[in-house]
Amino acid sequence: MYRNTRLGEVMEGLSRGVVERAIEETGADKHSKGFGCWDQLLVMVYSQLSGSTSIRSLLTRFNSHKGQHYHLGTQEIKRSTLADANKKRSVAVFEEICGHLLRQANRKVRSECQDLLYVLDSTPIALKGYGYEWAEPNKTPRTTGLKLHMLYAPQKNVPVYAHITEPNVNDIEDAREMELESNAIYAFDKGYCDYNWWHTIDEKGARFVTRFKANAALVTLQNAPIPEDQKDHILEDSLVRFKNKHPGGGRINHYEKPLRRVIVHRPDKDRPLILATNDLTSPAEIIAERYKARWSIELCFKWIKQNLKIKCFLGRSENAVRIQLLTALIAYLLVDTFRRKHHVKKSLHLLVAELSVTLFNRPKTEAHIANRYRRRQLEIDQIQGALAL
Repeated sequence: MYRNTRLGEVMEGLSRGVVERAIEETGADKHSKGFGCWDQLLVMVYSQLSGSTSIRSLLTRFNSHKGQHYHLGTQEIKRSTLADANKKRSVAVFEEICGHLLRQANRKVRSECQDLLYVLDSTPIALKGYGYEWAEPNKTPRTTGLKLHMLYAPQKNVPVYAHITEPNVNDIEDAREMELESNAIYAFDKGYCDYNWWHTIDEKGARFVTRFKANAALVTLQNAPIPEDQKDHILEDSLVRFKNKHPGGGRINHYEKPLRRVIVHRPDKDRPLILATNDLTSPAEIIAERYKARWSIELCFKWIKQNLKIKCFLGRSENAVRIQLLTALIAYLLVDTFRRKHHVKKSLHLLVAELSVTLFNRPKTEAHIANRYRRRQLEIDQIQGALAL
């Protein structure tokens, strides 16, 4: 009886029909010549989970398991074929597949969580040296390469939105294009300081928690009493509004409603946190906790960079780099789905470490053989015991 491999079980989180629809919509397999998007996706996900650092080492490992290829719907792959596909095949098909998995994760978060808390941030992907000259025109003083924008659900430890841009694209520019959800709570830092975007969030029926800039012109409307048990870390809880309708640069500030200012003491810092939110009812301590959850996305970025292959790239063209970044996100989402489906208790880090050496193992087959061996050994022991009598 056929039993699925670990890699096959991981890929079960992505319906083959979804991949086929994405291929049809983007026309990505038009000139595939036998090496389609499914083959490329499969081997790129394998590269992320196996820890391969070059195309040669990747394909040496992958092609050494030819007996497992048929059931995965693929075949032996040549180095030049994969290199050409990463360089030339449209990124759009991988964006569509990644988008499907992100939307799937978002639906799960909405169905299982009462308070929809999302954390928004970005991280640079540094690319320097020979072959990355295409990144030079859009570089910033801090980064030459690309930027990954992400919306993260800390309750489920899973991203629900991701977009790759040039590093000179401001965080708020990408955020304006993101679809907002009513009744959700968005936590983000000062990089997203745009009062009109805050107004858009409020008009959508959502809430936000962020920080005021030091030079924000505010008028205090009312000070709320602080409970005795919170006075050691909540320094102020007040209603404020913006002082100027025209803050400068010819812009008009459309946010005219009162905002809440919560000042939080930080024992390890000289200056307190000055938080801004349109949530006028939740306790100040809850507001502070929501902003504190913003650090979960930093841990996610750190995990992805340490455990997946987005520092050592298999190709140096922009197309190859973007495909590898997208397949890293796809691999992350598939492993998370695998962990939840199979009720794996260990952390994602330990699970990826285990998968890296067992991707072509067949656990159910191995367990079946082990059980059969134990039953046979028990029968032998019983026969030997009877003969001794």
